[in-house]
Amino acid sequence: MHIINESLIVHGKSSISIAFALGGNLTICGSMRYHGVGMKLRMDELEEWGMDVVFGRAHGFRAWAMRCALRVASWFFYVIVKVRLFLFRRRLRTVHYLGTFVVSVGNITAGGTGKTPVVELLAGTLAARGRKCAILTRGYKSADLPGPQEWTDTSGHRVRNVPKVASDGRTRFLSPVYAGDEPFMLARNLDGVAVLVDKDRVKSGIFAIEQLGCNTLILDDGMQYLKLRHEVDIVLVDCGLPFGTGALLPRGTMREPRGSLARADYIILTKSGGKPQEELIATIRRYNKVADVIVTNHTPDYLQNVFTGERLPLSALQDKYVACLSGIARPESFETLVEQQGAHVEIRRRYPDHHWFDQSEMDAFVQRCADRAIDFIVTTEKDAVRFLKPEEMDVPVFFLRIRIEILQGREEWNRLVDNICALSRPQPLPEWGDVL
Repeated sequence: MHIINESLIVHGKSSISIAFALGGNLTICGSMRYHGVGMKLRMDELEEWGMDVVFGRAHGFRAWAMRCALRVASWFFYVIVKVRLFLFRRRLRTVHYLGTFVVSVGNITAGGTGKTPVVELLAGTLAARGRKCAILTRGYKSADLPGPQEWTDTSGHRVRNVPKVASDGRTRFLSPVYAGDEPFMLARNLDGVAVLVDKDRVKSGIFAIEQLGCNTLILDDGMQYLKLRHEVDIVLVDCGLPFGTGALLPRGTMREPRGSLARADYIILTKSGGKPQEELIATIRRYNKVADVIVTNHTPDYLQNVFTGERLPLSALQDKYVACLSGIARPESFETLVEQQGAHVEIRRRYPDHHWFDQSEMDAFVQRCADRAIDFIVTTEKDAVRFLKPEEMDVPVFFLRIRIEILQGREEWNRLVDNICALSRPQPLPEWGDVL
């Protein structure tokens, strides 16, 4: 196998170096040159304003007019969704079967359900039970490789149609720039689990089976990916905002109508905060009466320094003055977790989801925090992989490590894992020509 050179060049005048050193045991470097910083800022501001419009935070005539236009667009989106589902249901569009177990983990809303920690828990649990897993992900906002990755099979022949291999379960090949923040995080945290990045996840699945010997495929964000047959559909619902804003894209944040919950075999309620969810479960039962419901919470585990790997207990946040910096779909849930550890959140800086931080942003933010005598800058683990080391480290930067805690439905979760692990060996592989 050959590993590509980790460098990304975007034409421009100024250059910065990227050094990612998370956990103290993995450092991947690259270089990026940015062009049009002013354009980047304007696009970020436009995206942020668009989110304010969708969530009702923006006011005035311009915001009202935009919401009216988006409401009309949502009606067309609804028609497209229904037609697409009909075509796949009637097999008028091709559904590929790869002859191995495929588990889809997805949602009916756009972002914010805490999907990545659930995927990590599932993949790690299956790998510990002896399953050879591959996570198939799109790699949202990841950069294209400057050249294709080279891969040779066991006979020494070069393999064609190789997806981006973030990890083969033993070696991590790509930086966050090329893998994407969430796939890189999964690859870093999961030993023995392959992470493959490609929009065509049928291609990724074939590669995982043929070249990596995988017998379990986990389709990350797979509910809407209907080209690949799912043996099990796991749908996540955020307890804090279960149906997003209540409207379909682009007026709201729902990818599909509520009735699509009927396709779920398991429904996992996330971010419950330890509170009873009987009312939400009753609502879900109106759309799906048979799926097993599992109630979970995103529980803070520890703090880890983004650049040194130093770990601190959560008690280190008690009575500290901190700044929260994030680029995620629902930053308020993250900030609430920090406050629950006894911290005083003095500064809240929010960017659009999957935002790539540049050097000037990091330097300015750290300086602002230093001027305010902030004790810690706290971010999310997903954001941490996109951080650039500030010129002056006047304030330490930590990410909050999150783990999934199952509060209700442990028996159902164990049954899910047992059913997958009961497959003692991979199912017979079909001839690709017969299914593709």
